[in-house]
Amino acid sequence: MVLAAIPCYNEEFAIGSVVLKARRRVDEVLVIDDGSTDATAEIARDAGAKVISHTMNRGKGAAIKSALEYVTASDRFDILVLLDGDAQHDPAQIPLLIEPLRDGTADMVIGFRNPAQMPFYRRIGRRVLDYTTAIRGMTTDSQSGFRALNRRAFDALKRENLRGNGFSIESEMLLAAKALGLRIKEVPIKCNYRNVEKPTKNPVVHGVGVLSALVKLIAEERPLIFMGIPGLALTIAGLFFGLKLLQLYNRSGYFSIPFTLLAGFFIVLGVFSIFMGLVLNVVSRLLKQEGKTLQ
Repeated sequence: MVLAAIPCYNEEFAIGSVVLKARRRVDEVLVIDDGSTDATAEIARDAGAKVISHTMNRGKGAAIKSALEYVTASDRFDILVLLDGDAQHDPAQIPLLIEPLRDGTADMVIGFRNPAQMPFYRRIGRRVLDYTTAIRGMTTDSQSGFRALNRRAFDALKRENLRGNGFSIESEMLLAAKALGLRIKEVPIKCNYRNVEKPTKNPVVHGVGVLSALVKLIAEERPLIFMGIPGLALTIAGLFFGLKLLQLYNRSGYFSIPFTLLAGFFIVLGVFSIFMGLVLNVVSRLLKQEGKTLQ
């Protein structure tokens, strides 16, 4: 059976049609009403969806976690489809997403949005987040909220205890899926932005918020990368100043104090950063192993 889960916040104008269209393609529709102040929950329920309501707006990540809790608590479903409630995603394309799950070639399928169909500010934000989170190469649309997971994937992600409660959840799910060895595939989809051209949240504030949440996540999950790469860059900068110091001394016999201080500062800071990255990486691995043992 297939469950379609739709995170929503104040989507009373679109949610009814989204639910009705989704019901034609799946066995059950679940709407997670994330503290809406309008009639989203009532309209979704009238359209035939099961509704879980949060008492306050906790964020898209929290809504997706509620969907994972619901689907993993039941043995009725073997596929979970996630889509937005603002009519951006067309439920008629659900069969395209679940086909790779049905034929066993993927555990998670991402709906790939052609950048040409996206508003300019969304294209810029997507590209920045794809590159800065180092997900590009694993998938080319890390921020797409239209995705499908088989039971292996949603059971594993539920056990991972995803941290993010905001829009960073999409990237966090992909990072976790990659670490878990899940097979990820993309299929092209078409999106409708006619009704969502004006975002409810400032796109710059939204992008910075997602990026900062992901940087924090990377710092916690991959401390060696977070501290090691800057540490290596600082060490190289220190060696560069050290080389300049030696060249100047060989040419003129002048021993530059500024070059000496710069070389020493960057090398010490760089080596310390690499060392701390190694230590924190070991600690992170030990904590993960301990957590799995306790589970």
